[in-house]
Amino acid sequence: MYWDVVEVKPETGYSLFVRFKDGLSGRVYLAAEELTGVFAPLADPSFFERVFVDQGAVTWPGEIDLAPDAMHAEISARGRG
Repeated sequence: MYWDVVEVKPETGYSLFVRFKDGLSGRVYLAAEELTGVFAPLADPSFFERVFVDQGAVTWPGEIDLAPDAMHAEISARGRG
């Protein structure tokens, strides 16, 4: 799909730089107070930095992932960067 992620880089402040298959790129910001439940391990900065792309999705060990279509829509809505 056009919203498949092809590159992800962790940044400070629980943000991610992502680039999609269609060329769209930008940042996704995760709020620290929302890192609960299945996302609780992401609150550890060293774990957060272990992010990688798996089959077009932003993923962490333990099968934690983010929906690429939602990230694509968020970045598209606010513009690149």
